[in-house]
Amino acid sequence: MKTDQLLTRRGALLAGAAAVGAAGTAGVLGALTGKAPVAPRPAAPGPPARRVLKPSAYRLRPLTGHGPPRTALSPVPVRREPLLNVPGRGRVMVLTFDDGPDPRYTPEILDILAEYEVRAMFFVCGEMAVDNKELLARMADDGHVVGNHTWSHPLLTRLGRAEIRSEMERTAEVIDAAFGEPPRWFRAPYGAWNRAAFQLGAELGMEPLAWTVDTLDWTTPGTRTIVDRVEDGAAPGVVVLSHDAGGDRSQSVRALRSYLPSLLDSGYHLTVPRRPHT
Repeated sequence: MKTDQLLTRRGALLAGAAAVGAAGTAGVLGALTGKAPVAPRPAAPGPPARRVLKPSAYRLRPLTGHGPPRTALSPVPVRREPLLNVPGRGRVMVLTFDDGPDPRYTPEILDILAEYEVRAMFFVCGEMAVDNKELLARMADDGHVVGNHTWSHPLLTRLGRAEIRSEMERTAEVIDAAFGEPPRWFRAPYGAWNRAAFQLGAELGMEPLAWTVDTLDWTTPGTRTIVDRVEDGAAPGVVVLSHDAGGDRSQSVRALRSYLPSLLDSGYHLTVPRRPHT
């Protein structure tokens, strides 16, 4: 689904999908963390000053494991709920961007991440990725993680197993060809998960990842609102959901430029996860 179609369908499907996603993810957060989120530090007044950060090996490596990427897929358990956050020591967070890549906004996001030496996760749609393979290649060069967000961004709970498999497999093939390795993570569109999605994702060697903080940036609520949602929700292990496609994402780009240095100045490490040990 192209960006205009995605934006139109999102509003119609979000209400039902949110209920499915909430039911599948609400219970896992406490189980994964074992404690309540840490209260975020208040943002400094005014826009943060731009600064050039020194290289940080900690920030540029995955949370767990430090070897080269694995080329062979290892078995993945069939989960009943998606992962909501990531394990790690200290004040670690993960930024994720869905629905792209989009040649209008994804390059700007990649530029900002490169400026601050931060890695992120991009959950791409196959029909967007197939026309923008060079952006997936850049993500690989910059050390980002690319996940599977299906081919056309459908509501998986309305599809049969064969349709879900096709959506996942076609996208995985594009990622493998352009990114250089198959995806290790997947995310259900609209956060609507079902048993078939978990089973098929595991068969394809992918872990399901949801999110902890939803910026709702697709509603274009204003740059300041997006920034506030990220900074208010900041806590160790948090996964932030934003978008780099599906409509006008200029607010998302401006918000990233504001909250990213603020989070770093507050002591957060923005990085990417390796799959949990099984």
